[in-house]
Amino acid sequence: MIRHTTSPNHDARPEGQPVDHLVLHYTGMQTAAAAIALLCDPTAPKTVSSHYVVEEDGLVHCLVPEERRAWHAGISHWRGAEALNGRSIGIEIVNPGHDWGYRDFPALQMAAVAELCRGILARHPIPACNVVAHSDIAPDRKQDPGELFDWQGLAGCGVGLWPTEAPPVPDQPALPLLQAIGYRTDLPLETLLTAFQRHWRPAAVTGLADAETLAVLAAVARLVKQG
Repeated sequence: MIRHTTSPNHDARPEGQPVDHLVLHYTGMQTAAAAIALLCDPTAPKTVSSHYVVEEDGLVHCLVPEERRAWHAGISHWRGAEALNGRSIGIEIVNPGHDWGYRDFPALQMAAVAELCRGILARHPIPACNVVAHSDIAPDRKQDPGELFDWQGLAGCGVGLWPTEAPPVPDQPALPLLQAIGYRTDLPLETLLTAFQRHWRPAAVTGLADAETLAVLAAVARLVKQG
């Protein structure tokens, strides 16, 4: 079910710019109502918005039309592109986040997220490698939707990438693999690895380039290269 809850916080996308990124967030607030109120408040000190909000029971709120630019990504970078608000759809997924009692995302919510994402991907030329976390595109600032988010299950529904098997530990270091996947490379390696692990190796978010992390890095980089 989709409920239209209009936010005034949007503007025009850059002329001729296709929508080619899908960015997933968590709300990081104590309640869904508080998050939606903030995303619709034009007087907030740091005005923000997203295209959609998905509640824990699966209810979807449409706040901003997809053809408009919502303000969810902030300072962001992925695969050489910057300022991703102009070329992305943003989905806020209700969860209190790491500051307010981070918890699992319920099955009903994940099913709604998957259905919503599949519809967006059908309407826009978004490659699987550009279905990303807020923490992927802003690893020095953000950690959402975090290590409890079911990226593997979402990929199983046709949304994003998830390696089914990892190759042997590669000879090359971590940084070129991170760059091949899409991460910026002018940040501390630990910061980048932490963001990568939150998405693709959630069992051990350490920021360390251990053998398993390197193997998963190589597997994801291979999927990106394959397109």
